[in-house]
Amino acid sequence: MQKNRPNLSFDYREAPRTHLRACDHPGCREAGEHRAPKGRDKLNEYYWFCLDHVRDYNKSWDFYAGMTQDEIERHVRQDTTWQRPSWPMGDWRTHERRTRDKVFNGGFAFGADWSGEEGETRRNAPRPKPRTAEEEALTVLELPPDADFATIKARYRQLAKQYHPDANGGAKEAEERLKSINQAYTTLKAAFGGQQPDQA
Repeated sequence: MQKNRPNLSFDYREAPRTHLRACDHPGCREAGEHRAPKGRDKLNEYYWFCLDHVRDYNKSWDFYAGMTQDEIERHVRQDTTWQRPSWPMGDWRTHERRTRDKVFNGGFAFGADWSGEEGETRRNAPRPKPRTAEEEALTVLELPPDADFATIKARYRQLAKQYHPDANGGAKEAEERLKSINQAYTTLKAAFGGQQPDQA
């Protein structure tokens, strides 16, 4: 008795292709299998040509047709940076140096390049000292570090008058500012050896 066996023969001939796009060249009946952009402002819209007609189209294609020489030059320059903005040379180095300085001054050394004299200078550079109470007080009074006591006293009287609650309608901000001014003046007066008491 003969068993039914599946038909294992294959036809390797290419099946006829259907729904082929016709070539967009007028009068051509070949299949349009090769695309070409419709224009400079329509790079995502395409004509579909047969091989012969896409070759002819590409030979006559001029991306810069209709553009002035200045427009062409500007476009070429933009293309060299992939249409992205550019910055003057050296700016990135300045930014990198400032970033490294911030990292080193903050006491962090991860990712640092310790090689060379510059790295050694940065590694061995002393950290800035914290400001003293007197320096802080001078900052509150908006005075330079070399101010003498007469200048400090005059500045204190000016600021005390400016931020007195009576002159600011009892504003809380003025009251807090006056407190810091009084504290700063007390600190500086003690630093100058307790100068003679203020005269009204």
